[in-house]
Amino acid sequence: MLALLAFLPIMVVVILMASFNWPAKKALPVAWALTCIVALTAWGMEIKAVLGATIFGALKALDVLIIIFGAVLILNTMKQSGAMATINKGFMGVTKDRRIQAIIIGWLFGAFIEGAAGFGTPAALAGPLLVGLGFPPLAAAMVALIYNSTPVSFGAVGTPIFGAMSTVSANLTAAGAPMSADAFRLLLTKYVALPHAVVGTFIPLLGICFLTKYFGEEKSIKPGLAAAPFAIFAGLAFTVPYLITAWFLGNEFPSLVGAFIGLPIVLWAAKNGIFMPKTTWEFVPENRWDNSWKSVMAATAATKERKEEATMPGWLAWAPYALIALILVVTRVPALGLKGWLTKQVIALPAIFGYKAFTYNLAYLYLPGTVPFILVAILTIFLHRMPGDKAALAWKMTFKQLVGATIALVFGVAMVQLMLNSNINPSKMPSMMVTMAKAAADIFGAAWPLVAPFVGVLGAFISGSNTVSNILFASFQFDVASQLKMSHTLIVALQVIGGAVGNMICVNNVVAACATVGTMGVEGTIIKRNAVPCFIYAIAAAFFVMFLMGVTNLY
Repeated sequence: MLALLAFLPIMVVVILMASFNWPAKKALPVAWALTCIVALTAWGMEIKAVLGATIFGALKALDVLIIIFGAVLILNTMKQSGAMATINKGFMGVTKDRRIQAIIIGWLFGAFIEGAAGFGTPAALAGPLLVGLGFPPLAAAMVALIYNSTPVSFGAVGTPIFGAMSTVSANLTAAGAPMSADAFRLLLTKYVALPHAVVGTFIPLLGICFLTKYFGEEKSIKPGLAAAPFAIFAGLAFTVPYLITAWFLGNEFPSLVGAFIGLPIVLWAAKNGIFMPKTTWEFVPENRWDNSWKSVMAATAATKERKEEATMPGWLAWAPYALIALILVVTRVPALGLKGWLTKQVIALPAIFGYKAFTYNLAYLYLPGTVPFILVAILTIFLHRMPGDKAALAWKMTFKQLVGATIALVFGVAMVQLMLNSNINPSKMPSMMVTMAKAAADIFGAAWPLVAPFVGVLGAFISGSNTVSNILFASFQFDVASQLKMSHTLIVALQVIGGAVGNMICVNNVVAACATVGTMGVEGTIIKRNAVPCFIYAIAAAFFVMFLMGVTNLY
């Protein structure tokens, strides 16, 4: 009964957004209010604790909002400077095929940004770039989110794996494991990367099949399948170096190295017609786009922008993105020294209502939204010699676009924090999250490998983070493996993989992607559609891991 009550707010979000197509800015406040009721009644939380969790969640939303603001500001600044017109022309020079553009930008460029920054930034950058090339905003957000999956487990230089280890380390000691925490981390890295590489190789193909199904003249996956040779080639160009890096170098650089090697290879192949489809695929003509495909703010601006003459040199147009990539690498690699300094620049607030769990710290310089996004946006004004009125317009447009996203994220993150911290109650009841997971384990028993990735998906869906999902459930997954006498490594790996796959549909990322392409109110449509590739990915990974369980004897 308690598990059902804990799940009720999530179920309400899914129903309101997927079935009734409510925008997140309306559905999430309702879900938050319902979570408060459940917390006060069934969990017996004090009003002070509920308010503390809510305020803490609202503050945590600021982290995400700063990232979104920076990403949108970069796009709007480059639109006003004329850089997007030049980038559009440059990509059209590589290929006019929308399927190939989606793979190059959404899959490979997005993977590089995920490897360096993580936390929703790939879709926030790749989506607007696709809109600038002429993609319907809804299509750009959808495909960018689908592609933001395979690289996620090693995003932000391996943070999700470190998140899992922050809780699993205690399990290893308690269970008397035959290996150290570092040895387990390296083994886990290998067996997270292997299923990801096998299944992820086909994700570029799956993404373009969904693109042609929903946004093509034919309303069919056949045009997507026609580009299968190139899509699978692009998949391998990323997943092969990704797997090798994970196997030999650990969890910090698989996504970065995979994209760094794969992107130029795929660009070269596209320019030289290698594995390219015989015919060029295009969207339905723009005058026949459904209103849900469009953006009142972004699509109109993008359409006008594409008609402008591209006069800026290509290298200058791309310079802001090159700066972003360079700064991300320099500030995220610990050996270079800047990461440590940046993370120490913190605005620390006292514990809210005296609860240590509600101590908020804002690492304002380490957030990608400030360094590099806002920093590069400011530098771009001088780099592109922008007039003052155009620079001011870029900032004005950005603030206007974030109104809906702010409401959604404040209530969404507040709901998550309330569910995470519902263990702060007089009866010492476990949190709503743990209660839901334990009930699922009792129900599924020996079939747990088929369920394990979906626990990761659930954690990511409501928290917006593979890292948070792993912190929530990796320890629990380890204990379930012990109870069922299954491989701890492979069950925890399914948790990490599921947390990555859940990025396709997680509320925070969907809201962020919609905000950055300028289309709001279609979050439910995206979640409903992306649930299909999310399920395919998770279940395929589960079956592959079950195969590994039969042929290996991993701890």
